[in-house]
Amino acid sequence: MSDKTFDELQTVFREKGAAPALDHLLQVLREEKRFHQLFDILLMRKRLDLGLGLVRPTSLKDVPDDRRDEFEKTYIDTARHVGEQLLAEGNIAQAWHYFRAINEPQAVAAAIEALPDAGPVADDVVEIALGQGVAPAKGMKFYLASHGTCSSISAFDQIAPQLTPEVRKQCAQILVRRLYNDLRDNVQHDVQRRQPMTPPGQPLRELIGGREWLFADDSYHIDVSHLNSIVRFGRFLDDSCPELDLVLQLAQYGTRLAQQYQYAGNPPFDDFYPAHIRFFKVLLNIERDASLEYFRTKIGPDATDSDNQLAAFVLVDLLQRIGRHNEALELACQYLADSADEFGISLPELCVKSGRLDLLQELARRKDDVVNFAAALLGSRPS
Repeated sequence: MSDKTFDELQTVFREKGAAPALDHLLQVLREEKRFHQLFDILLMRKRLDLGLGLVRPTSLKDVPDDRRDEFEKTYIDTARHVGEQLLAEGNIAQAWHYFRAINEPQAVAAAIEALPDAGPVADDVVEIALGQGVAPAKGMKFYLASHGTCSSISAFDQIAPQLTPEVRKQCAQILVRRLYNDLRDNVQHDVQRRQPMTPPGQPLRELIGGREWLFADDSYHIDVSHLNSIVRFGRFLDDSCPELDLVLQLAQYGTRLAQQYQYAGNPPFDDFYPAHIRFFKVLLNIERDASLEYFRTKIGPDATDSDNQLAAFVLVDLLQRIGRHNEALELACQYLADSADEFGISLPELCVKSGRLDLLQELARRKDDVVNFAAALLGSRPS
């Protein structure tokens, strides 16, 4: 601040008093866009009205109980106001400090979503969007553009468990499309180099069809670890995603690779690419019954075996996604009755979707769960 501001503040205080002095300072801070100090002085102004001490104006410690709600409301309103001013100036990172303090991320999320996908974005904004979950899908676009596929895969692996299913799906769509486009372009370049008359713009499926020489001598066209990860992420997609067919094509490409590049996965995806092809075909309603049967054959008779439970979970998940709730419930009760929650499956909800409140009563009684027993019992009677 200039000496002039300090002198003016002293003059106004001497001639008009404390409140006009703070009002004058507020005007100066607004004009000079000193938003952090504006926040402090706005709260100091409120403390002056309440007859509280003015040092440490943002503190709540000395606010009496009967004025606490009033001061807290002012604190929230002031933080929101200052955050909005900072957003208007394009300062997302600084605005986030205020909106995070009052647990109102929506305005910051909207500001991040309004940023263009292309172009440089500050690292702190990417961290807010992706790392802190304010706008994860948009943040994934930024992160992918600035850090590349490898780092983006690692970042997504770390944050995916904390994301909602919808946001996980959106992030997976971004990563699938990026890898698909990169791989398709690389394969197309290889094909046109050897067959110059090949028309451009063909999908990956057509480019690799009948061209075994693309994979001769253990050749590949994309980082095979990236391919493995992105195909795995494809399980977050559903049949509303156009990327579901793209990730199917990625898995079909993977089956053509030399065996040393086809890494095994966890059951029932130990035969990694063929199993994922079956998974995606179920969702796309391509050879659905045969693909479901593929996963049924992966489930052994021992319901306590962890591999059998994993395989059962995958099939239960698929059956739920395609609306076969009765089949999903039967399988879940057989293999996941005591571990459904660990897999993120709600047996009570599945019972309701299947219209099996009688079964929910049985399960609830067995688990000494009087709440769900009451819900099933009362829900089974017509109102």
